[in-house]
Amino acid sequence: MRLKWILVLLVAGGAALLVTFRAEVAMWAMGRVIERNLAQNAVTELPDGLHLAVCGAGAPLADADRSGPCLAVIAGGRLFVVDAGSGGARNLQRMGFNAGAVEAVFLTHFHSDHIDGLGELAMLRWTGAAHTAPLPVHGPAGVERVVAGFNEAYALDAGYRTAHHGAGVAPPAGAGAAAVTFEAPENDARVTVWEGDGITVSAFPVPHDPVAPAVGYRFDYGGRSLVISGDTRYHPPIAEHAAGADLLAHEALAPQLVGLINRAATATGRTGIARITADILDYHTTPEEAARLAAAAGVDHLLLYHIVPPLPLPGLDKAFLEGVAETYGGGVTLSRDGTFVSLPAGGSTIELGNRL
Repeated sequence: MRLKWILVLLVAGGAALLVTFRAEVAMWAMGRVIERNLAQNAVTELPDGLHLAVCGAGAPLADADRSGPCLAVIAGGRLFVVDAGSGGARNLQRMGFNAGAVEAVFLTHFHSDHIDGLGELAMLRWTGAAHTAPLPVHGPAGVERVVAGFNEAYALDAGYRTAHHGAGVAPPAGAGAAAVTFEAPENDARVTVWEGDGITVSAFPVPHDPVAPAVGYRFDYGGRSLVISGDTRYHPPIAEHAAGADLLAHEALAPQLVGLINRAATATGRTGIARITADILDYHTTPEEAARLAAAAGVDHLLLYHIVPPLPLPGLDKAFLEGVAETYGGGVTLSRDGTFVSLPAGGSTIELGNRL
């Protein structure tokens, strides 16, 4: 009994100390967390292989679980980003990846939700590693206009940062981005757009009219491969580009859920939203159609991203995936920010997790 009271007093005393010195304790804990995060290098800590980190699983509509479209690909210790939607650069950092390590960006097309975080990513990459050359941004014709616009928008900011922190931290030559234009392939061909250290990045055309050009990408490394669709309507040739791949990351829109928004917008007189939610149905892919492509390609796993619409309530995930299990027998992931897929080099396993 006496021991029990001693324990009670010790716990109570400890609690009182925590309350009294909670600011000091919080400061100490924060210092340890900051030190750990700054020492972390997620790229080099990963096993050799091909990895996909979802830095943005959503689309233009606000979604607490899904930021603007952004996929990070890690291959052979090198970090690439496909599309730079809003919030993507910050999510990369939250997942433990230093933006300064980004080697290049590949844009699928130039819709605002796929590029609106590009300026932030370029700035964080520049100052995150004192780069002396701009961030390479690869894309089809038009990428030079996008990059020039962001460079102009961030020109004053770049000058401020060099003036404030010095050229050693923010070298003027490394500010902004540099466009690397490739010719979008025609007739459903695929062309290599980046190659080095056993890594091959290739691009293929996808239909997203009236948005043109629009492309998807395939990454091959270490005997593993993944394919990213970009925004596209259902397009059977994507299965050919994904043939033999381990992972297909495909955009998805659930028309029955978008229809709920359309009917509500019509009923409340929101004519703009009603028009948009009617128009977008013809240039995206349904989850069941993405599953059909995954089955035709023979991929081992299907990851759905660019999720439209947001799924804020329990049960909506199941509604979104209607028809998928009946169409495709492989693994399926309805991604959210932080979703992480590892494809170890030379193997066949697929490891799933979330880094947020």
